[in-house]
Amino acid sequence: MGDFGGFRGAKTAGTGNAEEDPYRGARWGSAFPTIQTESIDMKRLIAVAGFTALISALPTFSAAQDKKEEPKKEESPHTFTGNFTLASEYRYRGIAQTNSKPAVQGGFDYSHSSGFYVGTWASNVSWLSDASTSSAPISSSLEWDFYGGYKGTVGDFGYDVGVLQYWYPGKYPSGFNKPDTFEGYVAGTWKMLTLKYSYAFTDLFGATDSKGAGYTDLTGNFELPEGFTLVAHVGYQYIPGTTGYSKSDRSYTDWKLGVTKEWVGLTFGLFYLDTNAKGDSGQFYRNAYNKDLGRSTALFSVTKTF
Repeated sequence: MGDFGGFRGAKTAGTGNAEEDPYRGARWGSAFPTIQTESIDMKRLIAVAGFTALISALPTFSAAQDKKEEPKKEESPHTFTGNFTLASEYRYRGIAQTNSKPAVQGGFDYSHSSGFYVGTWASNVSWLSDASTSSAPISSSLEWDFYGGYKGTVGDFGYDVGVLQYWYPGKYPSGFNKPDTFEGYVAGTWKMLTLKYSYAFTDLFGATDSKGAGYTDLTGNFELPEGFTLVAHVGYQYIPGTTGYSKSDRSYTDWKLGVTKEWVGLTFGLFYLDTNAKGDSGQFYRNAYNKDLGRSTALFSVTKTF
């Protein structure tokens, strides 16, 4: 979810390079004054004075004309933005979604000046099809999210309240607990820090009896020299216990540290991620390829916002 009249240069009017008035040096009381000469000189002085007054008035007239500004166009209350990302892999809350393979992601957002917004975002995933077997085939390789909410500010404090629907279209075996998830969230921002809490109104990504799961996210963005931004994050995913797994088996902490940099119209990101999720053999975060889904990794991404 980022943003993208006329000034008419005043030409100053003036008198230019003033030439010496040929009559300015005439001495009144010449040795040979005549009534005719005095009358001619007087007419000439009146003409010069009138011309000078006219020239003097021109700058004022020009400045008055230049001060007339073109009417300002009213800013639209509607804002539309889009984003497209290529990433070395997709990690969500520290957990691998593409089994260490690249991800193609993108979305569109609409916001109103009142604070309301809606948006959609999508990415390829493999964690569902990775669990597919010949007896229980799963065909799903897409995560498609839809969200909406309201943002506002009070002084230096910003707030955000909304809902988010995760949708995983595909085919699932009979009796499979589908991963589609509906969450609500509330966030507060102060300067460079954001604290966000998300609550699952449904089972969380298909985990049995996980309704009521919550995720707490603390993220800081700190400006560095040369246009770099330091990103630091720590989060805690709480998932209730169920038959076969305790709360501690499914809950975990994740953390991330990295930098971003805008260059040639793109945003580059390089991050280190890790978790303490239990991903050893037989544990909750071990996939069908015998990989620890929460293991530490480096992640690289390139994003274009338009």
